[in-house]
Amino acid sequence: MAASQGNFELNVFMPVLIYNFTQSVRLLSEAMVSFNDNCVVGIVADREKMHDNLHHSLMLVTALNPYIGYENAAKTAKKAFKDNISLKEACVELGFLTAERFDEVFHPEQMV
Repeated sequence: MAASQGNFELNVFMPVLIYNFTQSVRLLSEAMVSFNDNCVVGIVADREKMHDNLHHSLMLVTALNPYIGYENAAKTAKKAFKDNISLKEACVELGFLTAERFDEVFHPEQMV
């Protein structure tokens, strides 16, 4: 008896579903336009800072493991962190690699 009036049929709610869907699409598209206008436009990459962050990242010390060993790589990372210097400077100061050899083996750009 309850279903005889058609109250529980999906066809009755189809206009409500369509209205809510179109409203959601409109809100999402307006949010994307607002994000673009207020956040994305004008962003310029600071390549110098990116390069600095890349070469001062202590996580990249693992790339030196095959050349100086795990223990020496750990010492290099600790010294670089303690003295706030790059891995290259720490590795050269500790005498594990020369500056030229470090440049030969250390290529973070190729670590993908």
